[in-house]
Amino acid sequence: MVAGKRLEVWRMRGLVKYAESELLQRQLVERRRQGSADVLLSLQHPPTFTVGKRRTLHNLLASPAELKAIGAEVHITERGGDITYHGPGQAVLYPILGLRELRVGVRAFVERLEDVMVDVCKFHGVNARGRMDKETGVWVEGLRKIGAIGVKVSSGSITSHGLAFNINPDLVYFDHIVPCGIRDKEVTSLRKEISPVVPDAEEVTEQLIQSLAKQFGFEAVVDMEPL
Repeated sequence: MVAGKRLEVWRMRGLVKYAESELLQRQLVERRRQGSADVLLSLQHPPTFTVGKRRTLHNLLASPAELKAIGAEVHITERGGDITYHGPGQAVLYPILGLRELRVGVRAFVERLEDVMVDVCKFHGVNARGRMDKETGVWVEGLRKIGAIGVKVSSGSITSHGLAFNINPDLVYFDHIVPCGIRDKEVTSLRKEISPVVPDAEEVTEQLIQSLAKQFGFEAVVDMEPL
């Protein structure tokens, strides 16, 4: 544990457009590079498909007309990973962390993000595991993906982007893509796995935040007012 290390948690209200979140992340990465505290953005996006730096647009199955009909946007990003979906009912955490100070490598960072989601699944009685067949993310019974990861590391050690955990999103949106480029696996949600119980989204998000803080050894978690 890093003595006295604190994590600023910024809980964004409402649905945050993806482009706005990218701009905010860039600002926070620069802020962190100049020596500010580590930050965790907690938010939800409106329906959005994002494509990683490999530019795998062939895994987007919807036409422009279909995208308009379902009210979804498409964004090309510089994060790792393939195509995925973000939307209401999904907890998104973007950690802006200095890996050098935490003494954590990029691979270990990704594995710990997986552990965050695995821990929350276990709390709700869901049997989940991390990386499967070299595919990142969190899987239920090795068959159904409940959490996705896509990260970017800037200035050698400062992270952005992060994880998306399906609490209770509309899973129909995933039919319009090949999720994470994997054709032979399903996408699931906590709601689907623990039905008929309906999970409390705020409670689950808080569990994810606290698990992340624990995984990286933060001593203090401080709520901050977003810029």
